[in-house]
Amino acid sequence: MITKINYPFVSMKKMLADAKIGNYAIAHINTNNLEWTKAILTTAQETNTPIIIGLSEGAAKYQCGYKTVAAMTAAMMENLKITVPVAMHLDHGSYEACIQAIEAGFSSIMFDGSHEPFAENYQKVEQLLKIIGNRDISLEAEVGTIGGEEDGVIGNGELADIDECKKISLLPITVLAAGIGNIHGLYPDNWKGLNFERLSQISSVIGNIGVTLHGGTGIPDDQIKKAIELGVVKINVNTECQVAFQEAVRKYIEDKKDLDKAKKGFDPRKLLKPGYEAIKSKILEKITLFGSLNKA
Repeated sequence: MITKINYPFVSMKKMLADAKIGNYAIAHINTNNLEWTKAILTTAQETNTPIIIGLSEGAAKYQCGYKTVAAMTAAMMENLKITVPVAMHLDHGSYEACIQAIEAGFSSIMFDGSHEPFAENYQKVEQLLKIIGNRDISLEAEVGTIGGEEDGVIGNGELADIDECKKISLLPITVLAAGIGNIHGLYPDNWKGLNFERLSQISSVIGNIGVTLHGGTGIPDDQIKKAIELGVVKINVNTECQVAFQEAVRKYIEDKKDLDKAKKGFDPRKLLKPGYEAIKSKILEKITLFGSLNKA
């Protein structure tokens, strides 16, 4: 029996149910360090917007583990007086990582069994739901691998199987990640776009459960809006924030502000601030596009 730590995080259940009814999507922003987490929290609070903070296994390892990130995020929420709903979510987790995240106090997990035979994927989702029990922890399942690479899991952008989507949706999962031609990272020039026919078919067989759109970076705005109309309630963004951060910090250095010794331009707090502000701007852009602005 895993004892849930009393952190201020909420599950994704209510925010995604509200998004489904209201025909908008909640932004899932991956965190990579303290600046990312602070940018996510402050932007959500300033705009009265529910938000999902995502953490991949790789980012967890970089930040010294799930317990470190959960405790830091909870402390930051207290310090910043965050009152909007915040879900602390494991992104693309293995079975073992899901258990570790629950033990660390996460309010939401994604089990990525898409690269395994469906029977095994289904069985592990079922077992994780038993471990969660009646606690308010949300679970995201995945059918059909998302294109690109995510912590060593490589997918070619497969289209999710309709029957598999229907079967796994009969379990009490919160949301379903389903391959519809989307990929992680930057989209190549020859990308064919989202397969809306497959998304429509998936939405029609999974009932009230919404769909997660992974690889939200670089998808044209009109395709994002259409995907939301067809059942997407959660959209993951990571690469776009990373690029915005990199460009802002690079400009600071190219402008030689880091060499200003009189103003201590070398101070990492000053060096990283433009990146922090760039992440905030990108998040604001995304929650406005997704329609979740001021929905807390």
